[in-house]
Amino acid sequence: MTEADPAHAVAAAVAAPSAEPHTWRPERFMVIAAHPDDADFGPSATAARWIEEGSTGWLVCCTSGDQGGEDPEFDPLELAKIREREQRAAADVVGYEGVTFLHMPDGALVNDLILREHLVREIRTFRPDAVLATDPENAFPRDGGVNHTDHRAAGWAAADAVYPAARNPMAFPALARGGLAKHIVRRLYFFWTHRANAYVDITSTVDRKLAALRCHESQIQDFSEIEKWIGEWSGLQGREIGVANADGFYCVVIDEDEEATPEPAEAAEAGSTA
Repeated sequence: MTEADPAHAVAAAVAAPSAEPHTWRPERFMVIAAHPDDADFGPSATAARWIEEGSTGWLVCCTSGDQGGEDPEFDPLELAKIREREQRAAADVVGYEGVTFLHMPDGALVNDLILREHLVREIRTFRPDAVLATDPENAFPRDGGVNHTDHRAAGWAAADAVYPAARNPMAFPALARGGLAKHIVRRLYFFWTHRANAYVDITSTVDRKLAALRCHESQIQDFSEIEKWIGEWSGLQGREIGVANADGFYCVVIDEDEEATPEPAEAAEAGSTA
């Protein structure tokens, strides 16, 4: 028996998957993002995969990205129009059923009751099983930098809108009186997280993510760098489950799925073998 090659041992440890692919899929899901392009840099490949497999998705942008430029003389309202147009085009690539822009102030997003009511209205209208949002606790990413204040505010606002507000009929009672009954979101998926516990295989849809990002021409100067970064990051996430590319999420299960009721024939068969 020969001594193991240390380099080979390290490579094997890095390559070995540490988790199983996440296979739960919502019938309906909503992505809540601070700015146009956040959802495409974030979970767009997962969204595209779920939609391909039969889910229905909706995108909510809290702002229109009117501060997302380098020219202080440029009209922010014109920039907002450009970015909304880019986001709608990207949403078509991903396959969302629609996009809502809440027109909150870019760079000054606040998790207050105004934003929460807007998000509760969106949730009760679309009625998703799962909501995806930025991880608000990831203020200082491990690879450096500071997570944008709007990203953190949007994440907290999404979480607070999901639980307890959307499911509480006495929260924002005017919504219920207007016909928007309470709605229970079963799961939250936080992206851009340092504590992923669910990895979705996006090997078949990472190209759709890149195609969606190409729509954001006002924001991307060197697409080759973006393409390289997306490939590297999704590759690192993919290693966790032994696939080429993956999205990592911090998944919070608020309510477990209801157990399916057996068909009468199945129930009778089970009774006869008891």
